[in-house]
Amino acid sequence: MRRTSMVAGLVVAGTCVAGPALAVDASEVSRKLSFSEEDSTAGLDVGVGLGGFTGDLGDETGVGGLFNITANAQPWKYIGVEVGYEGQNIPIDDARVLGGNHIWRNNGTFMGKLGPVVDHKWHPFVGAGFGLSFLHASSGSAPIYGNDWQTELPLAAGIEYRLGHLSAGVRATYRLVGSEDLTTIPGTTEEAKGNLFNGNLTVGGRF
Repeated sequence: MRRTSMVAGLVVAGTCVAGPALAVDASEVSRKLSFSEEDSTAGLDVGVGLGGFTGDLGDETGVGGLFNITANAQPWKYIGVEVGYEGQNIPIDDARVLGGNHIWRNNGTFMGKLGPVVDHKWHPFVGAGFGLSFLHASSGSAPIYGNDWQTELPLAAGIEYRLGHLSAGVRATYRLVGSEDLTTIPGTTEEAKGNLFNGNLTVGGRF
């Protein structure tokens, strides 16, 4: 009974001591997550990166460089939006095609982003949206590869750092691809399928 009373006393004492500390921590977290007009910004980013197809398409293509330009806004506390263009040059690595051929991907995407602005500087986020790409295969890859439109459902995760009116960030984007009719799996008449995985760095301004 005495041991039980001692444990109970220690729990009560610990709670009394920890209570103010927890209150301070909660207050500090609330301060860092507070939203102000300073955070409700619009901006423009440019980015570069690398990526390529997965699945059957990834077996016949390589990793290609990309660049993008994106307009964005953070009109609500946890929700932002962006719209942008992305260009990518994906090399073809297919025994049926001579070396040096590639696929140009021209993409437009609208995305919603979810995440807090921490301490008016850090902005971790996840995003989802819709995109449409035109794939243009170089003439030397015909007739094995053709041109095609494809729909994309991008899922992104990243973090941005804001310093005054400047911003820098890193993100990874996995795009679920539909309606591709680019090429066939070697030795078959079945369409080669695959999704896209890209990573990129961005720099820009906030106004």
